[in-house]
Amino acid sequence: MKLKIVVLAKQVPDTRNVGKDAMTPEGTVNRAALPAIFNPDDLNALEQALRLKESNPGSTVGVLTMGPPRAGEIIRQGLYRGADTGWLLTDRLFAGADTLATSYALATAIRKIGDVDVVIGGRQAIDGDTAQVGPQVAQKLGLNQVTYAEEILGIADGKATIRRHIDGGVETVEAPLPLLVTVNGSAAPCRPQHAKLVMKYKYASCPLERPADDPRADLYAQKPYLTLTQWSVADIDGDPAQCGLAGSPTKVKSVVNIVFQAKESKTLTASDADVEGLVKELLAEKIIG
Repeated sequence: MKLKIVVLAKQVPDTRNVGKDAMTPEGTVNRAALPAIFNPDDLNALEQALRLKESNPGSTVGVLTMGPPRAGEIIRQGLYRGADTGWLLTDRLFAGADTLATSYALATAIRKIGDVDVVIGGRQAIDGDTAQVGPQVAQKLGLNQVTYAEEILGIADGKATIRRHIDGGVETVEAPLPLLVTVNGSAAPCRPQHAKLVMKYKYASCPLERPADDPRADLYAQKPYLTLTQWSVADIDGDPAQCGLAGSPTKVKSVVNIVFQAKESKTLTASDADVEGLVKELLAEKIIG
């Protein structure tokens, strides 16, 4: 069965190994001081998409992302691993989007792509940890959805069989296409970049990424596949009132930076005495029992 698969991916600041410059004086993430990376859960989702492509000859995988022009790197990272195409949503009107505005933009772009069989994304992004965008996209598109996926076992007769990791264990479910799936970070890791694909796509870029006097202009004319698709709000027939800050009802009233002092921590050994003392303390504080 030939499948048209879209992977939702995001470029995020790497908050996993933060230093003293990771936060601004206001207590927000200092994105300028942190390297931008492919959101980890979305890499797990990309691997599931590529496996579906391999098991269903003739299928295609495209990477859909939203961000500034430099987010085109996410599409290149997908192409290096085996994706076939990509779309970058980039427009000042997209800036400042919360999960509602983000899901609106992605859902509107998927409608423009058209005839999509499977949408796959990571469960959540490490810069927000909301796990809301995937389900919101499914709701806006009227798609069936399966969340917390560990593995897409196969697709046959218009149905996907998916193994999920849930509280208390694992379950296997079936869901009819078209379908949206969100994938856990504990799913199979994404394959490494393929050297031949890196050589093929290393100069792939969106028009907004290129300087006015780009020395590779002739190369892009000769090889159209090196020009990545970029869409504005107008290109996807989006409503500016539902994009970016204008379409984001989420308001942050305050940000508090909490720093634990050394006196608030306690170091315990694995000795019976320390373990027994901890249990007694937890019981006394009514934390357990």
